[in-house]
Amino acid sequence: MTKRKAGSTTPPRRFWTPAEIEKMNREYPDRATADLAAEFSCSEARVYAKAAELGLHKSAAFMESDRSGRIQRGRSDPRMVATQIKPGNTPWNKGTKGVSGHHPNTRRTQFKKGSMSGAAQHNYVPIGSYRLSKDGYLEQKTNDDHPVPARRWIGVHRLVWEAANGPVPRGHVVCFLPGRQSAEVEKITLDALELVSRAELARRNHPRSRSPELAKLVQLKGAITRQVNRISRESKEQKS
Repeated sequence: MTKRKAGSTTPPRRFWTPAEIEKMNREYPDRATADLAAEFSCSEARVYAKAAELGLHKSAAFMESDRSGRIQRGRSDPRMVATQIKPGNTPWNKGTKGVSGHHPNTRRTQFKKGSMSGAAQHNYVPIGSYRLSKDGYLEQKTNDDHPVPARRWIGVHRLVWEAANGPVPRGHVVCFLPGRQSAEVEKITLDALELVSRAELARRNHPRSRSPELAKLVQLKGAITRQVNRISRESKEQKS
């Protein structure tokens, strides 16, 4: 039994009669859902939903039978036997490596070795292209190697330094001199760069080096935190 408002495009709501509910309770565990749906003139999804609402489940005997439609080793369900490969049959594509279909469009639309998907082609940029990193440094694409290596894009400032001095030594980085950082390729020249150790870079980026006032605030915050921890610890000791 269904009901739907005039002009509505949504599936009609189904109202189950007491007789139908009684039939569901009696027959659902041992009958195919498709058969019940046909008798109730509704979709299988509605039957499954009502069964879940009523707490009904298929019986173990039904699930073990051919009627369940499940693939069961050693069984001879005619629906399965008709499509099984028979012993001694020769597959149609035997000896034709790489062939997955007879239609001529199969080969034409297959991915070729080294080819890119549509999304990859749309996003592809050639070697030598420039971009800005999230930190504002100008980078240049240096390769298209597959699989993707650790670095396809390298900072232009590093490339300029290495062109003149060779690979950057381990534990060091190439930095701009103070006031010389730029994202314009013409302004990224060797005289604007310097090689520093990572330890030196960390020292430069420390609050004490960046701003004396900020360094004082950091020290003050640390002193306050220590005092709060001391007072809290002494209070706990007194209570114990």
